[in-house]
Amino acid sequence: MTNSTPRIAPRICVIGGGPAGLTCARVLQGHGIEVTVYDADEAVDSRDPGGTLDLHADSGQIALEDAGLLDAFLARARPEGQAKTRRDHHGTVLAEFTPGPGDEAAPEIDRGRLRRMLFDHLRPGTVRWGHRLVRVNPLGDGGHLLEFADGTTAPADLVIGADGAWSKVRPLVSDAAPRHLGVCFLDARFDEVDARHPEVAAIVGAGHLFSNDNDGRAVILQRNGDGVVRGYIAFRAAPDWHIAVDLTDRESVRAHLVREFDHWSPAMRTLIVRNDGDYVPRSFWALPAPLTWDHVPGVTLIGDAAHLMAPFGGHGANLAMLDGAELAHAVSRAVGPEPAATLDEAVARYESAMFARSGELAASSNDALVRFFATTGEPDLPPDHEQEHRDYLARAEAYRRQRARDRGERAEA
Repeated sequence: MTNSTPRIAPRICVIGGGPAGLTCARVLQGHGIEVTVYDADEAVDSRDPGGTLDLHADSGQIALEDAGLLDAFLARARPEGQAKTRRDHHGTVLAEFTPGPGDEAAPEIDRGRLRRMLFDHLRPGTVRWGHRLVRVNPLGDGGHLLEFADGTTAPADLVIGADGAWSKVRPLVSDAAPRHLGVCFLDARFDEVDARHPEVAAIVGAGHLFSNDNDGRAVILQRNGDGVVRGYIAFRAAPDWHIAVDLTDRESVRAHLVREFDHWSPAMRTLIVRNDGDYVPRSFWALPAPLTWDHVPGVTLIGDAAHLMAPFGGHGANLAMLDGAELAHAVSRAVGPEPAATLDEAVARYESAMFARSGELAASSNDALVRFFATTGEPDLPPDHEQEHRDYLARAEAYRRQRARDRGERAEA
């Protein structure tokens, strides 16, 4: 009779309850692995989560399929939201794309609905809301102690940083910090858009509007669910551009924007000054791309914490969710009943694949933003979206084939 020591399940802690962290937790639980998610928000819907996301067939949708939630997503998604229009600052249409029947290569979903869907499919108690991470203290041998703002602590054998641009976990593996991309924007919204703002509804259509003046100014509008259009009024500026403007005074902000966009046509300026609610200042930041690091025992990153990039191309959230799913699969190969690797070996392999997957996309997304806001005599026209959708589907199929081959090789080994 052979004596064996029972294996102790690792304490896995995810920092951040956004799409990346929640996807990772859901896939881990699907493998029968315990996980705790910590998030600074007081509840899943305690703050405005932002606008809409398009989930690509070759990344975000694969992650949802791994989580067993692809059908739930498609039931909530808006395929018609894939429509895109590019206009100049006079309102002239430069390019249009309308998705064909059955096109589900990159359907839209509101961020809040996606987060709620993922949260609702986790085991009760998985997410500890109201836990803002202050620091992570290494304990040696890959262990860490998490310290939260409310004075509580938690030990972890694996800390997964899904805590976004200003990650508290990232300094454990890299000294890289986000840099400002020279563009700021104001987040605005139009409620009951079809009834109250028909002129805005007509210009935006069923999906997205992109408009710029080839001199550093742009308006980007997205149709969300429930009759809402979210707007982004963007321009080249330093992060502190608004010190001379009272952002709490809507009319003061509008007067500033009218001066800034005075060469835009009256119809296009409507998109800038008719919004409901206040303007919310934001700015574009990105990590150096491609970003890599040497593996540090007991810690890793997913999503924006690992590869914060400009939103052009819509790759950020999609890669983040795929990161979460792929990391969960890697962990399962180390924690399962017949481990094929140590936990740190598995995490290091995930990181290597994540670097290869995200680096080029991050660099190209950042370059696309710079081109869109450049001063130029030629309009920055969009890519061929029909071909782009065909590419998403082809890469998704290739991804699944490669995964099947990898799993077959591991089974034989």
